[in-house]
Amino acid sequence: IGIEITTEKNKNRLLEKMLSKAMEIAGCDAGTLYVLKDASLHFKIMKTLSMGVDRGVGGDEIDLPPVALKEENVCAYTAIHKELVNNGYNVNHKRIQRLMHEMNLLGKRPKEKYHSYKGEVGTVADNVINRDFSTTAPLQKWTTDVSQFSFTWGKCYLSPILDMNTNEVISYDLALSPNLDQIGRMLDQAFEKFPSVKGLIFHSDQGWQYRHARFRNALKEHGIIQSMSRKGNCYDNSIMETFFGRLKTEMYYGCEKDYSSFESFAIAMQEYIDYYNNERIQAKTKWMPPVKFRETSICA
Repeated sequence: IGIEITTEKNKNRLLEKMLSKAMEIAGCDAGTLYVLKDASLHFKIMKTLSMGVDRGVGGDEIDLPPVALKEENVCAYTAIHKELVNNGYNVNHKRIQRLMHEMNLLGKRPKEKYHSYKGEVGTVADNVINRDFSTTAPLQKWTTDVSQFSFTWGKCYLSPILDMNTNEVISYDLALSPNLDQIGRMLDQAFEKFPSVKGLIFHSDQGWQYRHARFRNALKEHGIIQSMSRKGNCYDNSIMETFFGRLKTEMYYGCEKDYSSFESFAIAMQEYIDYYNNERIQAKTKWMPPVKFRETSICA
């Protein structure tokens, strides 16, 4: 982008041209420049900055080095400003912000996440697990959570139970609404599969579903000890967060358009859970699928 940076006007012209070129290469419309939560477009924008920019140093054109994609959860103007600074440009971040504002270029907001916390309702259990996810056998510790999936036709919610020893999905329910009925169906499947779980510790966050008397009573009836994370602390349930991240990476992110309806996504989810439990090997389970690892552990 051969422009000499000798005056304030030329500096602004350079930045405007760089941003316009970035938008053009990224394939964005005039209204939005998608930078966040989209590695491919972010990479295109950063690559634009490395296409060879005249810095006004003796009229020589300098190729900028390849950019390592590290930025996430930062606003667009901040990422672009930092990239310019890293490559030797002395420019104020407010100028980048102003130019992007004038050009109506906006950073993409993170995707909406489902939050089950609804305030101080129901009863909060002690954090019995307290990040001690270690086990010596299956059916000692379970964990659960709800994750949201968004599509053009609407949203749906996955509620699974995961065994902390085997990483097996004990049961799950996929529904269009995250309500008590969904949690009830999930528990019914789990207790039908494993009727005798007395002494098991069942961990969750402080979501309203898990504070509700219906959920708490179901656990008591089966001799289960309830455990809850601290409020707003995802690390207290990192096993579940890891599972959701793995699942979404392998069958959801980038594939949203493949699921034209709730029914088609439900079929795909059933197939994935079956594959995950019975075929997908993991280092934690000694390179065995979760179900085989459980069966081997019980027989040992």
